[in-house]
Amino acid sequence: MSSPNRSAPLLILLSLALIPAFLGALLSDTMGFNPEALVQAWRFFRTGQGDETETLILLELRLPRIILALSVGASLGVSGAAFQGIFRNSLADPYVIGASSGAALGAALAITAGLSLAGPVSPVALCAFCGALVAVFLAFVISRSAGNPPPAAALLLAGVSLSSLFSALLSLILVLKDQALHQVYYWLLGSLNGASWTELPAILPVMFAGCLMVFLTHGQLDLLLQGEEVAESLGTDVRKTRLFIALGASLAAAAAVSVAGIIGFVGLIAPHAMRMITGPTHKKLLPATALAGALLVLLSDILARNLAGSMEIPIGIITSLGGAPFFIYLLAYRGRRLGRF
Repeated sequence: MSSPNRSAPLLILLSLALIPAFLGALLSDTMGFNPEALVQAWRFFRTGQGDETETLILLELRLPRIILALSVGASLGVSGAAFQGIFRNSLADPYVIGASSGAALGAALAITAGLSLAGPVSPVALCAFCGALVAVFLAFVISRSAGNPPPAAALLLAGVSLSSLFSALLSLILVLKDQALHQVYYWLLGSLNGASWTELPAILPVMFAGCLMVFLTHGQLDLLLQGEEVAESLGTDVRKTRLFIALGASLAAAAAVSVAGIIGFVGLIAPHAMRMITGPTHKKLLPATALAGALLVLLSDILARNLAGSMEIPIGIITSLGGAPFFIYLLAYRGRRLGRF
């Protein structure tokens, strides 16, 4: 169990870590770190002289991308912490009840139908968002057959089953519409390349609303960790509480997936790592996880932009390369504690 005094220093440390990460994302390119670009941009605004192109790159391309990266990371982190609390399982993540597969199917349908990827909220992003929410809704409907309120295990199994179904439908679409294979595949790997000032005002409020719903229920999440019977004995309506938390977490995750594609492992790594420091209390865990998720996605995006020279690597590949070994470590660590390894 962590000391209660470790939470505030952790939040300060994560906040401070975001500063060099922000500057690195803003000023780094394939040629290295270029602080002169910031000076040029400041000079252009002050005097109208300087490199206008460099200024536009900083303000119109990189800055909205940074804001989107921070928002997506925070949303996935908070969503992951919420689902881990609901299922009382530190290996759960935002996609555990089918949100990612639903979003992927929605995006694939939109892309194969020839809908645009551009606009304040592109049709592809809107279809991905709706697909994620439909998947979560169906998971709750199916799990209710196991009881009222449905046990967490039933909701988890419903999500896994729906994920398999939607993945099969996605594969079928790609087989039948193979001309869209490359575009759909690239979307599935995740990218922040399309970030723009026109997109942010439409999507950020949804992420904020979803995260806020989770933050407001931090006390109920703590009760759910004690078990459904304990929560009910203390006056908590488990069905409504779980539905409200899952809706908030799903909104945040669906909004993130709709604009960035599938960025895996952030919702697994961030809350689990922070829980080892803050402990299980969600009042401390949620803000730390939001900052850790934001930092993780921002650093991953820096690598995605600069690691392969002029070619951008999908950010989902970067997070998976780092997340998969961490996931394996978690399995081995839990197995050793349970005497299985």
